[in-house]
Amino acid sequence: MALEFEKPISELEAKIAELEGFAASSGVDLSGELSVLRERLLRLKGDTFDNLSRWERVQLARAPGRPTSLDVINGITSDFLELSGDRAYSDDAAVVGGLAYFEGEPVVVVGHQKGRDTKENILRNFGMPHPEGYRKAMRLMDLADRFARPFIALIDTPGAYPGISAEERGQAWVIAQSIQRMARLRVPAVAIILGEGGSGGALAIGVGNRVLIMENAWYSVISPESCAAILWREAKEAAKAAEALKLSAKDLLELGVVDRIIPEPGGGAHRDPKITFANIKYALHQTLSELKPLGPEALFEDRYRRFRGLGRFQE
Repeated sequence: MALEFEKPISELEAKIAELEGFAASSGVDLSGELSVLRERLLRLKGDTFDNLSRWERVQLARAPGRPTSLDVINGITSDFLELSGDRAYSDDAAVVGGLAYFEGEPVVVVGHQKGRDTKENILRNFGMPHPEGYRKAMRLMDLADRFARPFIALIDTPGAYPGISAEERGQAWVIAQSIQRMARLRVPAVAIILGEGGSGGALAIGVGNRVLIMENAWYSVISPESCAAILWREAKEAAKAAEALKLSAKDLLELGVVDRIIPEPGGGAHRDPKITFANIKYALHQTLSELKPLGPEALFEDRYRRFRGLGRFQE
């Protein structure tokens, strides 16, 4: 399903497909007309995707078919062995993780997991973890430290689940514990924001030595809709809120919140997952190679300096 700003592109693509079908079935030579339309389509895509607003990038981060954490894990690693449960309450399907090999090297990987359809989204709680999800993540952090394996976190959540059940089980405290545990890792830690990076739900597994972000992902203390509801008493002002929050990859790189932007295929990661996986793999390889020479204490200090150095002010 095309997003609102993609509709002119979809309409032109449909027209081209219709003419191609007619030419093939009738034998009429329409190569000249098709060439003009394809050139127009190329220009239209460039004008659209090179000048996206912050709100349009938020929409792309939520686009149906965008690669999930499990898609990325299976696309960039091998021999993935999923580990379940938090050894305290239950297994949270909104968080997945386990052991894998990245370019032949053993790693531990964890990520938020959304669904592909309504049924799976309900199972995955729309990628919003309960406390047991973060306890699962901390269990995997313990394994990473114990076996000296790099820790890779894939972030894609609108936020931690805010319901009564999560609050009853200590959601805020568990998020704080997860932030603390990841900050104390003695192995290389890399966080990649795949789509949505909402509030503490994202930060709980975002305390990496390096934080990478997909070109059309967003990362913020609050979602645009919630921000708009607070500031303007109207969720429909989400586009205005997105501009004010400066939540795009480019904004975050300029502010030093992230360290690198991973490019996406034209039109978003869902348009060509294979290219997306190749780009993620390349960026992750370079980042881990940069961190590999650092020892446990140096990695801890590197992470400490990174997050202590965040923030800008004017006198």
